Amino acid sequence: MENKEYTTKQEQLARFAKAMGHPARVAILDFLIKQNSCFFGDIHEVLPISKATVSQHLKELKDAGLIQGEIETPKVKYCINRENWEIASMLFAEFFGQCACKKESCCE
Repeated sequence: MENKEYTTKQEQLARFAKAMGHPARVAILDFLIKQNSCFFGDIHEVLPISKATVSQHLKELKDAGLIQGEIETPKVKYCINRENWEIASMLFAEFFGQCACKKESCCE
């Protein structure tokens, strides 16, 4: 049997997609991408996210490399990891742009 492996791009894209797979994380990213600098404070005060769940969502985003900073109290500051944001943007654009089917549905 032939050993088949996922490409590095596929694994990286899947990791970014998994990290973005919750509406709270998308809301956090949406908020942070609009900031001019690192955000200091409690994000639960500006988004509809309870304080109890904020840290787990921030940890997932940080583990995926989409954000950076200190997420443990009392040091709370975080921002978009610009380098990985560009990589994720390129990977998603490349992935969604590769569809060879130009019709509304390939099944017709």
